Amino acid sequence: MPTHEVTNQVPPLLGFNTAETPMIDDALRCAHVDATQLDAIHALGALGGTAEALEWGDLAEAHPPVLKTHDRYGNRVDEVVYDPAYHRLMTVAVEHGLHAAPWADPSPNAHLVRAAKFSVWGHVDAGHGCPISMTYAVVPALRANPELAAQYEPLLTAKEYDFGLRAPLGKRGLIAGMSMTEKQGGSDVRANTTRAIPQSDGTYRITGHKWFTSAPMSDLFLTLAQTESGVSCFFIPRVLPDGTRNVFALQRLKDKLGNHSNASSEVEYDETVGWLVGEEGRGVRTIVEMVNMTRLDCVLGTATGMRAGLTQAAHHAAHRKAFGASLIDQPLMRNVLADLAVEAEGATTAGLWLAGLTDRSVAGDEDASLLRRIALAVTKYHVCKRGPIHAAEALECLGGNGYIEDSRMPRLYREAPLLSVWEGSGNVAALDVLRAMAREPQAVAAFFAELDAAAGADSVYDAAVAKLKGSFGALDLGDQTALQFGARRLVGDMAAALQGSLLVRFGHPAVADAYTRSRLAGDRGDVFGTLPQDVDTAAILDRVTPKIG
Repeated sequence: MPTHEVTNQVPPLLGFNTAETPMIDDALRCAHVDATQLDAIHALGALGGTAEALEWGDLAEAHPPVLKTHDRYGNRVDEVVYDPAYHRLMTVAVEHGLHAAPWADPSPNAHLVRAAKFSVWGHVDAGHGCPISMTYAVVPALRANPELAAQYEPLLTAKEYDFGLRAPLGKRGLIAGMSMTEKQGGSDVRANTTRAIPQSDGTYRITGHKWFTSAPMSDLFLTLAQTESGVSCFFIPRVLPDGTRNVFALQRLKDKLGNHSNASSEVEYDETVGWLVGEEGRGVRTIVEMVNMTRLDCVLGTATGMRAGLTQAAHHAAHRKAFGASLIDQPLMRNVLADLAVEAEGATTAGLWLAGLTDRSVAGDEDASLLRRIALAVTKYHVCKRGPIHAAEALECLGGNGYIEDSRMPRLYREAPLLSVWEGSGNVAALDVLRAMAREPQAVAAFFAELDAAAGADSVYDAAVAKLKGSFGALDLGDQTALQFGARRLVGDMAAALQGSLLVRFGHPAVADAYTRSRLAGDRGDVFGTLPQDVDTAAILDRVTPKIG
């Protein structure tokens, strides 16, 4: 006989559509995305909210990849074994074009549509997004070798996930990775010690140790190595065109804080065969666009994590009662949830705007390319730094239930710091903004022109932009110590102003008002849940509370 009855517990958040949020719909409508593409995004979002898809993410996280260095006979195989759920996640992602598909799509919103899909599917699992993102990013860099691009790009953009180490040109589709950082250099890739020696057949033999190589079962990698001319970029397939295994010795898998479904490894190259991509000595320049694409996905991934945590928190608050009322009807919880929603909406809006800017840049719009150069670094710095504190506060909305793995909130919390580290930690991104300011002052002008597009619509916003312009006017570009010391404050202010501009022009009035007053005028405390009292929390919360059934 049962000793108690379970009451006041929240029903499982299942059967919802991860794409049904005005944060995404507004951005897509502003870009005039056609109905067929909208339907495809919502179909993927519907799958992302099913019990089956969420279980794939749970299984892939609970059963991390396992390294298999040798077969039963003692031969090196250097393979990683994944849970079958991981391959299901990858299959969906590739079939829906979340990888390199936009590079083969002539439609004007190809990168924006891909960004929206990447974001709505990311609710299910973040880890498998790493190889998907790298495959997306590798194409523009690979084009620096037209011959290789002609052979491999059609397979990188193909919507078929064909797992397993086989001769790449015989497969139905390919996944790509990058192998850049070394233990002595980290983000300072110019300090790499891996060596590449040219051969008479046009290939190179590459020898060295790479400290971080994620998704090591990818079909091909771009890596950096030293030649006589300096750091250069190379194409390395796991399997050579003749079907033999290239030398790619996996030393160990990283025991990471989060991102458990994705394998990250250390790799030894020993006379590994590679092909030059771009010019010798210009490897860093060759991979710049690859870095930009993965930085875009860092922003999108962080925004996805924010929305996922917010969705769980709002769902919990809508169904949990305390002190005689639903949590979501209690003033302090409404303040917390609305504040979390404003942060998530600012991040999502900025990420999708950057994806649309990418569409314009790829189409040859030089002004868009100039603006994207600085806006991407600014946004990557700020949004990704906000991810961990947002995850912690969303978890706390569930109380003790949020601290339990079953809630999936601990997974979001562990995942959040990664995206600030990946493709340059906060300091690297902030210093990159300073470099852009020095090398391309016209990019700063383009940035402020974008801010000026929102002028006159919100007095708080206008005052913040005027203050930011004053900060720029007071900069001494010759004092590098002072510039670097204050870089985080300056870049953070730039990012907040940019998000304010986008929300004022394209967002919901209640969200824009809450954002400008709290983020730009400082009318808030030092934690979430300190918005001004007269903010329209009802409008904000209605946009983010899940609708099931």
